[in-house]
Amino acid sequence: MTGIIMKAMGETLYMVFWSTVFSVIIGFIPAVVLTLTAPDGLKPKPVIYETLSFIVNVFRSFPFIILLVLVIPFTRMVVGKAIGTTASIVPLTISAIPFIARVFETSLRETNQGVIEAARSFGASNFQILMRVYVKESIPRMLNGVILLIISLVGYSAMAGTVGGGGIGDIAIRFGYQQYRTDYLIVCSIILIVFVQLVQMIGNHIYKKLN
Repeated sequence: MTGIIMKAMGETLYMVFWSTVFSVIIGFIPAVVLTLTAPDGLKPKPVIYETLSFIVNVFRSFPFIILLVLVIPFTRMVVGKAIGTTASIVPLTISAIPFIARVFETSLRETNQGVIEAARSFGASNFQILMRVYVKESIPRMLNGVILLIISLVGYSAMAGTVGGGGIGDIAIRFGYQQYRTDYLIVCSIILIVFVQLVQMIGNHIYKKLN
């Protein structure tokens, strides 16, 4: 049992880590565009903002289990297969991008307008204001968003396990549910709870340091 659980934990960490990295990097781009083109942004563009905002909302509204099936052709094109731990990173990332994009946008737009106006008065360019004011001031809030993302991805990764994605969810279904092994279900649940608590504790500690 220990060997099976340890292997599943490694698969879960693998899926969560890479989907977090990819979604944060990619999700930062639409977040910046939404912030800049918002009505109170540096470059207000209502059409661009509303269109991109609509696209983000559409992707956020998809239940993960449905998205998992819908992106199978794209997953197969990217990684060469539709089932497996590595393949699960694709739908996990796609589901996380709109979430983290919206979180990052909210964090960036909470930047104090007085600080932005002060930077403008000193002749700072839009790029300088974006990087040195918006992003710098938002780092603690954005970190909180990443912590929420990781916790969400832990749950999603368990769901991916139900369709061959591997990880803790796969063990809970195959051994705990299908073979009526309550011990597996209990252990898998405890592992997920402990992992989420650790992530939240570490995130809170880093947030306090940055703040």
